[in-house]
Amino acid sequence: MRFTLHATDGRARRGTVHTPRGDIATPAFMPVGTAATVKAMRPAEVRASGADIILGNTYHLMLRPGAERVARLGGLHAFMGWERPILTDSGGYQVMSLGDLTKLSEAGVEFASHIDGSRHMLTPERSMDIQRLLGSDIVMAFDECTVAGADEAAAEASMLRSMRWAARSKAAHGDSPHALFGIQQGSLYPDQRAASAQALTGIGFDGYAIGGLAVGEGQAAMFACLDYATGQLPADKPRYLMGVGKPDDIVGAVLRGVDMFDCVLPTRSGRNGQAFTSAGPINLRNARFAEDQRPLDADCACPACRGWSRAYVHHLIRSQEILGAMLMTEHNLWFYQRLMAGLRGAIEAGAVETWASSFLGRYGRGAIDAVPPSPRFRGEGGAAN
Repeated sequence: MRFTLHATDGRARRGTVHTPRGDIATPAFMPVGTAATVKAMRPAEVRASGADIILGNTYHLMLRPGAERVARLGGLHAFMGWERPILTDSGGYQVMSLGDLTKLSEAGVEFASHIDGSRHMLTPERSMDIQRLLGSDIVMAFDECTVAGADEAAAEASMLRSMRWAARSKAAHGDSPHALFGIQQGSLYPDQRAASAQALTGIGFDGYAIGGLAVGEGQAAMFACLDYATGQLPADKPRYLMGVGKPDDIVGAVLRGVDMFDCVLPTRSGRNGQAFTSAGPINLRNARFAEDQRPLDADCACPACRGWSRAYVHHLIRSQEILGAMLMTEHNLWFYQRLMAGLRGAIEAGAVETWASSFLGRYGRGAIDAVPPSPRFRGEGGAAN
């Protein structure tokens, strides 16, 4: 894997991640396909939205259908019919989110399956093995996601453990031809973030993720952390903010130097009746849309907006028809990919601050039924996205 930086505008970056399965234009948004599927979407439809890469998850795939089975069936790409790059989350966040069902030690995390209660052990070595069996193009190091609000001592202990696990992940990754990303931790403590970045760069990774954010700290605190955290990471490698997020979160993070994002929000919201539009999110369950003949978003050229009205989608959602979830999910993925394309074009033109101000002004002023806050929208936890 290689990373080419084409343009910068302030701290915002326009680049390309080159992989054997295709290029990824950055800033990039990765739709989440936790269990080898982006829910309610066929792979061709995901690609048509503009997505260059999707995300799968080690925790869910190791439990069902099992990494060994996926390998016997030709790997994750062949199994799900997606020919382009796949990034797999290491499973660290999911097992940590199980709380009382886990036992943390220096070796790794012992946990109970949310499916049948069976006991499993996930270590840096096992996480690398699973991701190798899946055939991931971008593999994530196994880490401990520091809990929100951790005091300085607890955050440091968690961060240092993640750095030891990062070194073990790199060793276990061995001579694999696939890319390996390290994950910066350190909660909201600048010195700890700096120490984590120094440890990771000393180990050496193909890219670097910013972990431990979007866990309940709020947007202002997240942005304050990104103000220094991105600059602590190598400028010649891609930077990935895990589990983010809302459109305004993404815009703010791009302005602070982030290149890659993932989040279940567009797909989960779509299945629950919320559509993202240029004028803010709307809730299609609301009775005000029962006879609204406009498209979901007049600025959108997705199949849902070209073919059906808000009134029809409202009917589908209220009737719990599967087509409603399909159309809403497709539209939301198109919205997110259009957002990323707009950011890329604005960076290339040297006008990203103006573009961001215009987008956020319209998006914020026009919101009808705002998406409720959530501590972590990536939050697959023990349940599928």
